[in-house]
Amino acid sequence: MTGKPPFPLALAALYGLLGGLAALFCFAIGATLDPNEKRMALQMLSQHAGMSIFLLLLVMLLLGVIFEKVYRRYVTLPGKLSEQLLVMLKANRALRLPAEGAPEMRSLVAAINALAEQRDDLQRDVLARIREAQESLEAEKNRLAALMSDLSQSVIVCNPDGRILLYNNRARQLLDTLGDDPQRNSGSALIGLGRSIFAIMERSLINHALDKIHHQIQRDIAQPVANFVTSLGTQLIRVQMTPVLGPPPKEGHVGAQTDQATTSTERSIGGFVLILDNITRTFEIESRRDLMLQSFTEGGRASLANIRAALENMLMYPDMEANQRDRFIDVMREEVGAMGKRLDRAATEFSDALKMRWPLEEMRGTDLVHAARKYIERHLGLPTKSEEIDDEIWIRTDSFSLLQALAYVSTRLKEEFKVREVRFRLARDGRLAHLDLVWTGTVIGTETLMAWELEPMRVGNESSPLTLRDVVERHGGELWFQRDKPSHRSFFRILLPIAVAPDAMAPLARHGASRPEYYDFNLFRQTEQTRALEDRLLTDLTYTVFDTETTGLEPSAGDEIIQIGATRIVNGRLLRNESYEQLVDPQRPIAPASLRIHGLTSAMLHNQPVIDQVLPGFHAFCEDTVLVAHNAAFDMRFLQMKEQSSGIVFQHPVLDTLLLSAVIHPNQDSHRLEAIAERLGVNIIGRHTALGDAIVTGEVFLKMIPLLAEQGIRTLHDARKACEQTYYAKVRY
Repeated sequence: MTGKPPFPLALAALYGLLGGLAALFCFAIGATLDPNEKRMALQMLSQHAGMSIFLLLLVMLLLGVIFEKVYRRYVTLPGKLSEQLLVMLKANRALRLPAEGAPEMRSLVAAINALAEQRDDLQRDVLARIREAQESLEAEKNRLAALMSDLSQSVIVCNPDGRILLYNNRARQLLDTLGDDPQRNSGSALIGLGRSIFAIMERSLINHALDKIHHQIQRDIAQPVANFVTSLGTQLIRVQMTPVLGPPPKEGHVGAQTDQATTSTERSIGGFVLILDNITRTFEIESRRDLMLQSFTEGGRASLANIRAALENMLMYPDMEANQRDRFIDVMREEVGAMGKRLDRAATEFSDALKMRWPLEEMRGTDLVHAARKYIERHLGLPTKSEEIDDEIWIRTDSFSLLQALAYVSTRLKEEFKVREVRFRLARDGRLAHLDLVWTGTVIGTETLMAWELEPMRVGNESSPLTLRDVVERHGGELWFQRDKPSHRSFFRILLPIAVAPDAMAPLARHGASRPEYYDFNLFRQTEQTRALEDRLLTDLTYTVFDTETTGLEPSAGDEIIQIGATRIVNGRLLRNESYEQLVDPQRPIAPASLRIHGLTSAMLHNQPVIDQVLPGFHAFCEDTVLVAHNAAFDMRFLQMKEQSSGIVFQHPVLDTLLLSAVIHPNQDSHRLEAIAERLGVNIIGRHTALGDAIVTGEVFLKMIPLLAEQGIRTLHDARKACEQTYYAKVRY
């Protein structure tokens, strides 16, 4: 709260001061009068009491009007301008102070705005020089990011405490698809920047691997590495850990050794890199292979023993009877046949394992068509063309086997039906892509197509254990032949899965005003998690910024959450890619007033999970963070109402941007999210979607942190204490 008194208190103080001075003046005059003069004065006052009271009220009114103008010009306006000046310096550099008030104040504002323009010019010059100096560093960072994103392995980088500093898309995809964890049923992911690796893997395994690496460093091994296997859900994951070593001690530094052999032992571990590989399928294949080899070895040993015994008997007794010789020959024939069956079974299982080995990769459809055309023209000498290619399609494919399949079909068309040219078409059909191999002339029969599907593919001198059907099934698609009679053309159509890129957040139009400030829930209760974080700086904490949309504004009357959206703030950065967004089936109608605000209809929420299924995933997303929301008591009240049915209790510390705005800007007229965003220069996109509001709130909160620091509010404890003192925190509805 600011130390400046509000206008009503200041006016009351003025009236009190003037009344006290008037009373003191009357007392002094009365002390100089004799009793008769006092009686005459009192009689005169009593005769003109009405006129005296009227004149007194008139004087008070005139004084109040004059004082109000003076107060607003010399007290309120400077306070408001000082708040806006602080915003201009710390949060919104594009802001300029309005020219208001007395001529002196207008001159001061003009000078401040001129200084701000000079500051911006200097800052632009400094930023340009910094940008030039960082170009090479930025290029290196971009190359590293591109390398990380293109790696086929799943990579996670952690600091010494196990907090995730970096990961690539492969790691996220791997961990998002593992196991049957119910926490993932509502779109939550365990991996995220600033989160603990120990939420994914056992701490003991990580610590044991680190101990092995420490031991290798002490033995002066140049490239220390540790490997272990862990289970995540139902999958087996092989993990390779390599350390991120800090620089060796400088000469003359305390603790530096002159012995060269001990230098490496002094290098601290600044973190570690984990490379993950899902070996579940490999383990199953290798287990089957081992069983097959064991069966083949044991069965083969017995068969060979029987064959050897039969041969020895036949060689030892060359004059044996024909019947007995035939029996020995039958034994050898049976054993050889059994060994042949075992070899056939082994070959079949090896072929099946080969089919499952290749992963699908994401690539642009036009690139696949271009590669297929070059492959067919180079290996078959068959002319190709492209027609009706959708350049925007990305597909998930095993490009090597698919190219073999297209070349195989082209080979059969050329050799058996004398086709002179093939063409390619690529189009989208929902979540699948149609890849057509088109030719003019001969019609292919169904029996011919089935024979082609089941035969191992062969292109020139290259052969593959895969069949055409194997390739299609590997892609989860279909293959069929179709005839276009009007154009006298035929084509094979292969259905392929489309690589779905994450859609950009689609902003919804603003349907209505913000919900009311709603404070019937205690945001300031102390929990163990709150006490553990209270002394941490606001700049050092990790935050989950969230928002909810609801069926109405009365949780106690049965209104329900229909959408939760959240994003994370780590190291002072809003991580838009690490977001949580989930629709919820409220199992009750939506109030028309709320529908005008968020635009979510009952049809949109049909078949979505209910709130008790969603909250575990959202709680996991918020783990080890401070919750931030605008008008947070409203959202927290809905979460509190579900504690008993869901068993999920949010004991996180909570910060509210509404209360923080009242702390920073007590003189401003509005603390609605739109007004705060406008003051701080934050663009509003996707307003009144849960995730859109969460992103806006997060950007506003980041702008507030330096403004809070200017008031000496630097820790979580300071922020919570300041919020408790605001007017809004004392209101109960």
